[in-house]
Amino acid sequence: MTTDRLNAKTAQPITYLFVPGNRPERFGKAVEANPDAIILDLEDAVHPDSKAAARAAIWAWQEDMSSTPCERYIRLNSVSSSLCRQDLTWLGDMRYPERCSGIFLPKAECPQMLSQVVERLLAWNANLQIVAIIETAKGLQNVEVIAAIPGVARLAFGSLDFSLDINCSQVQEAFLYARSRIVLASRAAGLPPPIDGVSPAINDLAVVSDDARYARTLGFTAKLCIHPSQLNAVQTAFLPDARQLAWADRVLTAVAGGSHAVQVDGEMVDLPLIEQAQRMRDFAHQYGR
Repeated sequence: MTTDRLNAKTAQPITYLFVPGNRPERFGKAVEANPDAIILDLEDAVHPDSKAAARAAIWAWQEDMSSTPCERYIRLNSVSSSLCRQDLTWLGDMRYPERCSGIFLPKAECPQMLSQVVERLLAWNANLQIVAIIETAKGLQNVEVIAAIPGVARLAFGSLDFSLDINCSQVQEAFLYARSRIVLASRAAGLPPPIDGVSPAINDLAVVSDDARYARTLGFTAKLCIHPSQLNAVQTAFLPDARQLAWADRVLTAVAGGSHAVQVDGEMVDLPLIEQAQRMRDFAHQYGR
């Protein structure tokens, strides 16, 4: 799904594809895979000895690429680390801040420290979409405060780091509380629905699809991806399918006369379901469906 099919005023990316910052030969290939957004990574995918090389590669690509058919994000290093301070200095010196769509801030835990970083980033580019990644117990404990920080545009769930932090298995039931709380915190703060974490499976797309559909049932509307092969499965899972859109159309047709209580497919449909049908139709329209 290319971004020229998205309504830029209302649509949020569904697929965010990670690319290691020290692998510049993959930058163009990632764009060609047609994600909604790419994330040039300075954190986990980059060895400490390669951080400087990764910054240099991203800088050079930002200089050369005045535009891409997808949004461009950069994931900095953990907010509490000295590496993040280096990232911020490097970022502040970079020309063309408008070429960076947004920033992912990993290990979001301390609201005060996060606020300072967000303020500094917005001084560099006031239009940045800043995504705070909740991936520790402390981050989850503070998620409502983090979501309410001015300048934080969206939340994401770092499920793999979260499982490491709390020593749980990487299974759906172990993440249910964390996912649900992130969804609720996003809604309470008036943010878009959050971004789900990565699925390690690359070759088993049935697992990726199941993970994405499950996250969608909980209220997520996007997912982090680690390989181009995952993109289609994720996009398909989060967008309404033909059956759902046909139901929405039947509902909206049935209430066209102004009623808020009608029967559709043998079931009672009242205002909440009518609004759900309209939301589904609007959401699909934003992505060219």
